[in-house]
Amino acid sequence: MQKLPNALPEYTIVKSDEAPFPVKWEELMGWFIVPKLGEKLSWAIYDWPEKKRTEWYEVAVTGRASVHGIEGVEITAKEYERTHSNHSLTRTFIAQLTDTHCRFLSQIHYEGDIKKLYTFLDGDEFLHNWGYGEDNCGNEVNLKPKGLIQRDGNKVTAPDIPFLLDVVGRYTVTIGGKSYNCICIIDVVTNNDGVLIERFIDQNGRTILWRRFNRDDWNMKTYKQPWSEKFPTNEQLTVNGQVYVHWYDCITDYIM
Repeated sequence: MQKLPNALPEYTIVKSDEAPFPVKWEELMGWFIVPKLGEKLSWAIYDWPEKKRTEWYEVAVTGRASVHGIEGVEITAKEYERTHSNHSLTRTFIAQLTDTHCRFLSQIHYEGDIKKLYTFLDGDEFLHNWGYGEDNCGNEVNLKPKGLIQRDGNKVTAPDIPFLLDVVGRYTVTIGGKSYNCICIIDVVTNNDGVLIERFIDQNGRTILWRRFNRDDWNMKTYKQPWSEKFPTNEQLTVNGQVYVHWYDCITDYIM
């Protein structure tokens, strides 16, 4: 695994007039690793506007596993913070990849000396953080535009339906001096109301750039002010007329 830079490389995103290409996207949602034996990667978070690395992760598939009779693979994710050289938290996932979907089956971490284990049968406690799709079927692997989400520049329109993820266009992403032919996937996150994820995926089905936007009133109880006031220079989108503000980006060592 390669060490990711302390500062986010400069990047540009340019829309293409060409049609989006279909892609097989086998990554585990939000963790970027393909749940197959032998896979490993590192990835990092970069907050805007400083663009400094705040957290990074080393993720690896460690073997085969089964949860409630469903076979998958075990994945370990070591989390590091900006100010620490040793990892502060290790999570263990069990995930399943099929020809059509990719999903979490369980998640394990420690709180102090107590091991906490959750599986897909634990209801909302698991599904709110790790579940996706009807009955936790997972995210779709075979992606092509559905026409559900429309994007025109920084204006997004989307129906109010659960588990809404769609291909919205084709783009050239240039980052760190390298250019990638990508499709853009927008995910209107249903288990974290007021969040939008923008993913740029290449023809190999790998994430080149991942960007998070918060609705202006997201988590006001904690942050005490609208995101447009907290980060007035950060990029904004409107989703069905509501303002969303760019918060942070993620990249992986796939692009290094």
